[in-house]
Amino acid sequence: MDAPAPAQATIEDFQRLDIRVGTIVDAQPFPAARKPAFQLRVDFGGAIGVRRSSAQVTAHYTPESLIGRQVLAVVNFPPRRIAGFESEVLVLGVPDPAGEVVLIRPDQPVPDGGRLF
Repeated sequence: MDAPAPAQATIEDFQRLDIRVGTIVDAQPFPAARKPAFQLRVDFGGAIGVRRSSAQVTAHYTPESLIGRQVLAVVNFPPRRIAGFESEVLVLGVPDPAGEVVLIRPDQPVPDGGRLF
């Protein structure tokens, strides 16, 4: 059965989201998380700096394979506490056919902190 169509959003709704590119500088297993996850540290450069994120991306990635990878993340959501860890940004991904997360990233290197528009 098809999912219902999402509610329409305005350009102003989109502009309220601050989606930036950053480079993962550290990735550690997160055994306290309810679902398999990693604790990430992502460098967005400049005024944003390094932020932390909990990411359920263990099906396709190892901590070692994540280091140095550029990703897109929402940087202006309020922090969320996950198993005692403060996740400050939401790293973005899409599900593969099995429902496992595949990270979104630029297909060319770009400066950290660049905003999606």
